[in-house]
Amino acid sequence: MNKLVSISKLNIGKRNIFVSFVLGLLLNNTAMANTEAATKLPAEATNLPSQPTRLLVDQSNPYKMVQGAAEQTFKRFAAEQQAIRENPNLLKDIVREELMPYINHRYSAFKVIGKHLKKTTDAERRAFVPVFREYLVSSYAQVFTLYDNQAVEFTPEKSYEGKRIVAVNTRIIMPGRANINVAFKVRLNKKTKEWQAFDMVAEGISLLDSKQAELGSIIRQKGLPYVTELLKRKSTRDIVFKSRAAKDSGTTAKKEQQG
Repeated sequence: MNKLVSISKLNIGKRNIFVSFVLGLLLNNTAMANTEAATKLPAEATNLPSQPTRLLVDQSNPYKMVQGAAEQTFKRFAAEQQAIRENPNLLKDIVREELMPYINHRYSAFKVIGKHLKKTTDAERRAFVPVFREYLVSSYAQVFTLYDNQAVEFTPEKSYEGKRIVAVNTRIIMPGRANINVAFKVRLNKKTKEWQAFDMVAEGISLLDSKQAELGSIIRQKGLPYVTELLKRKSTRDIVFKSRAAKDSGTTAKKEQQG
């Protein structure tokens, strides 16, 4: 078995944020999907140029890309912790600017549509993709409000020569409990020769499969435009720190009892 390599030391609990990011994304998806037959996606979803980035992360190497994007995001988060506490919605800006350039949201969006793709129009898909991106931004930002004390380790690189899709394996160390194996699936863009993440699989559960199961039935019953509007509403919700929300809820309840 390959020896695990610890992630480089990060300041102000960055590893904690990364672990919460992984666990929170999975916990936010209640549907557990069985893997459906692969759907062939149109060229519009597969070979689009990457988003421009403000800081350089090596996207020619899938392993360096995943670790570099994580460290870059953690660094920004750590630098703006006080401002984030005052305005949690700043997390959305950090996710948009530091993390999303390394996520192929278009490919993910088309995968979520899945077998219903042929029943949608080009206009419907064009409207859905940017909304799905903002939905991911909001989802990731909310997860970044969580904290833990676990460590995350990356496995050594393996040869990826000639491959189009690679799973970058990591392990979340859970003191006193079984460790959690997480794989980030990344895909090579033929045109740009750059790698971008498009899915995450924890203990065999795929985030995209879960989203596909969650939204697929709604797409089938009410159509893609309905789901687009649904995700648009969800993506505009404010980011809230759970501890603060619980405290505010308790204060409100106490006032009501006293009133």
